Amino acid sequence: MRAARILFVEDDASLRLTQSLYLEQEGFGVVPAAGRREARRMLEDAAFDAVVTDLRLGDGDGLEVLADVREVRPEAETIVITGYGSVESAVEAMKRGAYDYLTKPVDPEDLVRVLRKALERRRLRRQVDHLARRFAEEAGLNRIVAQSPVMRRLMERMEDVAASEAPVLIQGESGTGKELMAKWIHERSRRAAGPFVALNCGAVPENLLETELFGHVRGAFTGAHQNKRGLWEAADGGTLFLDEVGEIPPAFQVKLLRTLQEGTLRRVGSVKEIQVDVRIIAASNQDIEALVREGRFRKDLYYRINVVPIHLPPLRERPEDVEPLADSILERLSRRMGRKAPRLTEAARRRLSHYPWPGNVRELENTLERVLIFTKKDRIDAEDLHLQTSGTAPGCEEDDWNVPLKEVERRHILRVLARCGHNKTRAAAVLGIGTNTLWRKLKKYQRES
Repeated sequence: MRAARILFVEDDASLRLTQSLYLEQEGFGVVPAAGRREARRMLEDAAFDAVVTDLRLGDGDGLEVLADVREVRPEAETIVITGYGSVESAVEAMKRGAYDYLTKPVDPEDLVRVLRKALERRRLRRQVDHLARRFAEEAGLNRIVAQSPVMRRLMERMEDVAASEAPVLIQGESGTGKELMAKWIHERSRRAAGPFVALNCGAVPENLLETELFGHVRGAFTGAHQNKRGLWEAADGGTLFLDEVGEIPPAFQVKLLRTLQEGTLRRVGSVKEIQVDVRIIAASNQDIEALVREGRFRKDLYYRINVVPIHLPPLRERPEDVEPLADSILERLSRRMGRKAPRLTEAARRRLSHYPWPGNVRELENTLERVLIFTKKDRIDAEDLHLQTSGTAPGCEEDDWNVPLKEVERRHILRVLARCGHNKTRAAAVLGIGTNTLWRKLKKYQRES
């Protein structure tokens, strides 16, 4: 993990130099600023763990710096130093969020001690936030069921994966729980107190993907009225989950690779490098290796994100997990609805176990939620599930057995699109694919018709 980053704001050049050098010798990463305007620019360009500022500056005062920190980097701790100590200014600094208030001349050892206490408070505050999030999400994280041999073998590796800092690539069919697995890894990693930020790369238009991930500076393009940090910066100190990574356009893959290699990024419209400390977990329901062979995904980027490969098996390959998953889902959804969880009859359990679940865990959850909405009984029978008794996947009929898989996919996509009122965004979400992928397939169908 990186050293704590400190923004040191002091208009006296000699003090700025000596104090910065001392803090660096104590293991801090220090960025000096000569005044309020320079400090503001630096706050907008990079994340900081703490800000130390003089109260009297040539182009403003430390209270204005505190206001900037609260606006731009509210997660950072602040410490005020001044040679003009007074009760009034100390009270005002505390009101504006300062952790502590020191008067000149400041003993460097005292500054280090106060800084470490401030950073410890920041760490504890983030830990409390993390525990609150984890408590709120515990039911969700417990959705990973590993009764089947294949899932038990997979979960045996996961603690080691979570403990590492290596990039992870999770591949599996739509609905197998890739984001849930990514959260599980994050929550058990050393970054657990940091943010978990997720982006579905297939749901973001190509022309917006760069600013969504990297942010932009004021004036970078029409409508960019102020600086905006991207999701990559928002994930600093934590984990960035890139879902549907196979949907990233080839032109942007080069920029993504550079950021992964250098650990720095540039906001759109800026030439400044911003240092970021982020662990990447990527996911895809496509075969990324096949995309590499087809020239649609860079080989060097694939090797960069595929340090730890994880394959999530479809639900049909882990039938032992269906019943315990169903019980867990029913319990969680019933609690959310404020009702007692109904009991699954033996006939219902057999129906659940024999159904192939082409939509995987997501389809199982949607099925049970639909049952809970329309069934008020204290038990769920087989007919309440409204599953196809033939066990064929949605969009397939018994007499379709001799239809090529490509044609089955085409029919299903067009059927889902029609049911969604030709709303492509909604249809892509139902299908579990990116909007860009849906567009490409529809264009292909038009060319072939």
